[in-house]
Amino acid sequence: MNALSISKKTSVLSALLEGNSVRSTERITGVHRDTICRLLVEAGDQCNELLDGTMRNLHCGYVQCDEIWTYVGKKQRRIREEDSPELGDQWVFVAMDAETKLVPVYTVGKRTEETTWYFMTELADRISTRIQLTTDGFYFHQRHVEEAFGADVDFAQLVKLYGDYGQHGDERYSPSPIVETISKVRCGDPDKRHICTSHIERQNLTMRMQMRRFTRLTNAFSKKLTNLKAACALHFAHYNFVRVHHTLRVTPAMAAGITDRVWELEELIAA
Repeated sequence: MNALSISKKTSVLSALLEGNSVRSTERITGVHRDTICRLLVEAGDQCNELLDGTMRNLHCGYVQCDEIWTYVGKKQRRIREEDSPELGDQWVFVAMDAETKLVPVYTVGKRTEETTWYFMTELADRISTRIQLTTDGFYFHQRHVEEAFGADVDFAQLVKLYGDYGQHGDERYSPSPIVETISKVRCGDPDKRHICTSHIERQNLTMRMQMRRFTRLTNAFSKKLTNLKAACALHFAHYNFVRVHHTLRVTPAMAAGITDRVWELEELIAA
């Protein structure tokens, strides 16, 4: 991998960032898939360091949080007792500032109380202003937002009630239609006009479009948890610093005042 030039590394990572699978990237670039995975992990580690160092003392206004599902190795119903705990369902907890579209923090893990606590603690540590926070109705959010922020937050949950298409059992794949949404104020005095999770749910679509391992009904799922975490780190670093947001006309990091220019992909590799 060290023999690859910067331009070749950039070509490989660009292909991955545009939603190509590892084997598809291998065919496009001529780089062996094992080398691609090693490069992904190396770049992911560098992006993690970049995000951890720059996503500090942030001034956010309206933050939305959500979780997106994926899996490693096999789906949860295929898990056996002797399998590694890294296999099966994995969730990516993501926070987004609705105004700047910045993603200040994300966490990859099981959809458990422990992961929720870590995610909320990280979010509170990175933001220096009082925010309005909106999450979905996941039970553990209510408890750990209070632990992480104390009373210094305006917090609401948006609970969605779903109907039924008349399908039952494992044959249902499409989500049921939303029949009602209920806003529940949990802390402080949130502005009802900004109790919303639309922006973060749109980010979920961006993730599924730009990371092939999140695409449903394919064989391009993550085989290792390390690769999944590296792909997420690369995606969010690229999203925050390199990709110009269509609505903002600048990158989210520029809109948030973290940087004053659009970064090049090569800078993420060298960061």
